[in-house]
Amino acid sequence: MTTMVAGIGNIFLGDDAFGVELARRLTAETLPDGVRVADYGIRGMHLAYDLLDMAPDTTILLDTVARGGEPGTIYVLEIQSGDVPGIEPSAVDAHGMAPDAVLALLDNLGGSAGRTLLVGCEPASTEEGIGLSTTVAAAVDRAVGVVLDLLIDKEGSEENVPSAASAAVLGVGDRPSQCSGTGV
Repeated sequence: MTTMVAGIGNIFLGDDAFGVELARRLTAETLPDGVRVADYGIRGMHLAYDLLDMAPDTTILLDTVARGGEPGTIYVLEIQSGDVPGIEPSAVDAHGMAPDAVLALLDNLGGSAGRTLLVGCEPASTEEGIGLSTTVAAAVDRAVGVVLDLLIDKEGSEENVPSAASAAVLGVGDRPSQCSGTGV
């Protein structure tokens, strides 16, 4: 079993650096065999090609996710292959591809990210500036625990997503008002 854990975000846009900081923190943890953690920042093209080469069983993307909840809310979203629209080659921007564009490019290249989860955090601010808000910085600690619980999940099923952390497993198209959970 191989797992790619990819931090995504722009460190110059405040809380958009959540995924980058979470990836950095996870590199200091003891992780199961077969887990690769990397900070991709805004290098979505690089991530797509690494996923193509690695062909992981599971991919966990770490990113800011604005879903209308309270800032600092942690979400776990399972991304199904049908949730990612196709992408025209002319729409690929090597310097700033969102996770859906990365996955669409990977699909166009004939690759697969395997089971794909997104561990995201509701931002307080993505205005220009370096550094996480106090609320989102505090959420990184909770997110480390959520990701570690997901990595320990040997069954790979939705039922094994950490209930102790009250993580919500939602479809990409779901709205917070339609969810059975609200996040962490």
